[in-house]
Amino acid sequence: MAANILKGFSGFGLSEYALQFVEICSYRPNNTRSLMSQAQQDSRINDVLHEIHRDISADCSARRLSAVALYSEQHFHRVFHRVVGETLAQYVRRVRLEHSANQLMFDRESTVLEIATKCGFQSLSSYTHAFKAHFGVTPGQWRAEEVEQEAPPFLMDAEIAMGYRRIENQSIPEPQLVNTPDQPVAYIRHRGYNRSIRTSWQLLRAWAESEGRPFDGQFGLHHSNPAWVPLEDCRYVACLAIDRPIHRRGKINSMVIPGGLRAAFELRGIYGELLPWLSRILEQWLPASGLKLETVPAYVHYRRNQFLDKEGRFDLTLYLPVSLL
Repeated sequence: MAANILKGFSGFGLSEYALQFVEICSYRPNNTRSLMSQAQQDSRINDVLHEIHRDISADCSARRLSAVALYSEQHFHRVFHRVVGETLAQYVRRVRLEHSANQLMFDRESTVLEIATKCGFQSLSSYTHAFKAHFGVTPGQWRAEEVEQEAPPFLMDAEIAMGYRRIENQSIPEPQLVNTPDQPVAYIRHRGYNRSIRTSWQLLRAWAESEGRPFDGQFGLHHSNPAWVPLEDCRYVACLAIDRPIHRRGKINSMVIPGGLRAAFELRGIYGELLPWLSRILEQWLPASGLKLETVPAYVHYRRNQFLDKEGRFDLTLYLPVSLL
């Protein structure tokens, strides 16, 4: 089996990632326990991350989430930090603050207290203190746009900066408002938004081939707003539509992308242009739309995937989660 899977990587130039994938998929009882243990830990923490992002206002205590992971609280803290690179408290606080920053900018109808509550904070004072510690200004200053205007972090990347210059004077496509269904997917999480995302897609493709699954339902979840989250900290999730459950989970896991009201934008271009389009849509289209941004992540449905395409081109639909004011 390992040899067959390696053949699937032969055209990718990814021998080290191929070996990693083969090790995960070809576990046998005689293999080392550490590999299986790590795959199991990744799978369980992925369940926890999905639970956090499913509703960021819900109870995200270690007591509740350790039960999701089927670990004791003490062991859960250790495993979470190893897999994610942050403590549970740090991760939940950062995710809630980043979501709230989006809401402050793009939901002018809600009060700061309403946004704080919607994003899981128990009091206005605790929210204000955490927000200022993270962003350097109060929520009110952030909303009033009293923040010193600096170039978005994504413009530090030369390819994305060039992409921004190419599309900055183009008209934003008119979206369609659609109700999307729930979509079951297999997925791999990726930290950082750059060309290394290609590795996650190649692993997902090799997994699909080994499972005899189609590879044409490709989605990408964008958890972070690159206008103020550094690219190296942006969270991206490579997803593949599935029509039957995954029986052996590990590095590749499963979840459901929630359905709901979405503004659907048809976009075509080349690597470096997608994040500028997303930024412009959030900053220019959304405030004038009469809609407000929801807390679930935006995602794209690829017809042509820039991370796999030889020319780095994309053809996709961007689904922005919105609700009526």
